Amino acid sequence: MIRVRFAPSPTGFLHLGSARTALFNWLYARHTGGKFLLRIEDTDRVRSDKKFLDEILSDLEWMGIDWDEEPVYQSRRFDAYRKAAEGILEAGKAYKEGEAIIFKVEKGRIIEVDDVIHGKIIFNTDEIKDQVMIKSDGSPAYNFCCVVDDADMEITHIIRGDDHISNTPKQVLFYEALGKEPPEFGHIPLMMGKDGAKLSKRHGAVAVEDYKREGFLPEALANYLILLGWSPGEDREVIPLKEAIELFDIKDMRDVQSRFDAQKLRWINGEYIAKKDAAELETLLKEQLLDLGISEANIDPEKLRKLLDLYRVRAKTMRDIAGLIDCFFKDDYSVDEKGKKKYLGSPENRENLRVFAEKLDGIPEGSFTAENIEKTCRDIAEGKGLKAAKIIHPTRTAISGKTEGAGLFEMMEVLGKEKVLERIKKAIV
Repeated sequence: MIRVRFAPSPTGFLHLGSARTALFNWLYARHTGGKFLLRIEDTDRVRSDKKFLDEILSDLEWMGIDWDEEPVYQSRRFDAYRKAAEGILEAGKAYKEGEAIIFKVEKGRIIEVDDVIHGKIIFNTDEIKDQVMIKSDGSPAYNFCCVVDDADMEITHIIRGDDHISNTPKQVLFYEALGKEPPEFGHIPLMMGKDGAKLSKRHGAVAVEDYKREGFLPEALANYLILLGWSPGEDREVIPLKEAIELFDIKDMRDVQSRFDAQKLRWINGEYIAKKDAAELETLLKEQLLDLGISEANIDPEKLRKLLDLYRVRAKTMRDIAGLIDCFFKDDYSVDEKGKKKYLGSPENRENLRVFAEKLDGIPEGSFTAENIEKTCRDIAEGKGLKAAKIIHPTRTAISGKTEGAGLFEMMEVLGKEKVLERIKKAIV
């Protein structure tokens, strides 16, 4: 049975690159009917923090990644690492320097690794120095404790980033010293920024938590990350995880670096928003509005539902939608100053708004519909010999503070007659 693992370190939030690695391991396990395991690499007692661990586990679950068996915590296995190191020491394959136990690397050896992604990789032990197994403070060295754990967890395949290639020959030597068969290795080319440099904060958000907070859908983020290294074929770009499980084969993974494109992610997210169940989106949208400081008492469910129908095809994230509709739930919304100057600065536009408001006031409350509002607007424009846009743009700015959004007349219907007139009159004073 295939057994793979993801081994996060709880010293920070879950990085996009780490999330991608977790996804590929998870896909491989689920595709083959194997097991996906978690190991928490928390040997750094100073920097490890439970809040980071909780967030990492939460982010994995949010993305749809579940795991088999209880997680293994390295901080609880120091005795196992020492016992393994002392066994290698007793076999004459290591030596002590003070309290540290150091493995003797045999020189002049060639180590060949048949990487499942890159193919054959050759290493020379002349380029590898003796390896610390147990440090002088009693804590285990990274490469050694990982091997002890992977052997005990019966890991069959180690799928990880290219930055670990240099660790592979050292770990192979430890497997040999422990009398264990090494697993198969597969190294994923690193995820780069659009400029070709290693993805970092200078390219924008790099943690899963950031994208969750910005209103990206978990299935969209997962979809995009798996495209950075694998393709379902037929030029498909939108592929749910359930389908990806069926199609995924680790041998199809690309051995070239992928570039993270935030705009492509936004497009994919927009595709998922357009198709997602409205009830789920309403919950997510409400969370975004609350995060923007809107009082829950002001969020009318029926109004929220109507706005979602109007805006879901126009926005790429739930935060985008929330930012466009905040004006429906509060009066102290932000105003586009350039738009205000452009559309509300001229006496002519303000006069057109005055006339529009006067005509709107004559529409009975129960007939204040998008259809009747539009007819009123176009009748005024025709009577004045104007394009309707000369009234539409100033009105949008007056009632929302924005220069873009859903159809104006639908917006006005949702906002309601009283609020529309109040805001127009305030804008033309």
